[in-house]
Amino acid sequence: MNVAHRPVSFDLDDRPLAGRGLSSSSSAASDAVVSSFHILLLPGFSQLCLASMIEPLRLANSLSGKSLFRWQLASLDGHSVASASGMSLEVTGNVFAEEAATTACTRNAVLVCAGEGVEQHSTSELRSFLRRIRRAAVPIYALGTATWLLADAKLLDGARCTIHWRKMAALYETFYGLAIDDALFVRDGSIVTCAGELAAFDLAMELVAQHCDIELVRRICQHLAADRWRDGASAQSLLPGLRFGSAGKKLSRILQLMERNIEEPLSLQAIAQEVSLSRRQIERLFERHLSTTPRQHYLILKLRRARQLIEMTEMSVTAIAIACGFDSASYFSKSFKDHFGILPSVLRAR
Repeated sequence: MNVAHRPVSFDLDDRPLAGRGLSSSSSAASDAVVSSFHILLLPGFSQLCLASMIEPLRLANSLSGKSLFRWQLASLDGHSVASASGMSLEVTGNVFAEEAATTACTRNAVLVCAGEGVEQHSTSELRSFLRRIRRAAVPIYALGTATWLLADAKLLDGARCTIHWRKMAALYETFYGLAIDDALFVRDGSIVTCAGELAAFDLAMELVAQHCDIELVRRICQHLAADRWRDGASAQSLLPGLRFGSAGKKLSRILQLMERNIEEPLSLQAIAQEVSLSRRQIERLFERHLSTTPRQHYLILKLRRARQLIEMTEMSVTAIAIACGFDSASYFSKSFKDHFGILPSVLRAR
């Protein structure tokens, strides 16, 4: 499958990146650019995620004096939806009842915003709706854990995607054939998946950049006291202070290699060859920026993934040990207790 992911990054003091195809005037924006969102809110959604997506679009309208973007909120039953914080939002209607209006315009998109407990919302009715929307060539945006719903509807087979890091291990072990990236957001054709939370802001800024001129992007960032917005391909796992600069990019590449090779861990020599650095250079990067060694960090990555699988799947402890690259269940249990202070079997029982 051809990947149409086109990450964009921008600094207030920088010119737009070369080759992005961003117009100097909003009138030249492509007709294919999405400008109207039918937002499906699922119980437990993150208000931070929703606001991070919508506020930059609202500001684009306000600062430009034009109705560049539109959106309306919907739910599964037409009633208000409670967020993870307990506060509820009113919606305009039932997403299924509004399907005809959703497919009527080529610039419409469906945006699904989900949070914890996303699995319980994956009903046959919702899966069928998502498949129909997909067949109608309506772009689909999945924020936070909503990627899970697309995977369950068989819309991501063979596609690149991302999801919030806490759900990444469970997604990988539950669905096969997915190319999961440790990224802020990923565009694969007409499907866009986003890690959610503040990563939604970065996705929104890319939309503004595609639809409008760079000066409007600068004004929005200035209004929100944001000095920059991040490339969609930036790793979720990378410490914020390391996202920019050559050292951060090198370390990001190494961390992504480790994340993608948990079940069969790479040797330090193999990693060094892959990133064109010496073993000693890699050791210095970890010592300076993470205060640890590559071996210790790899072990922590494996243990963190194991904990996610214990908490979010029904896999047995032995199966989790194998999936996380441990040679024996006993060594896994000992390492897990040394790091988290609890045996994996006890955590599972809880």
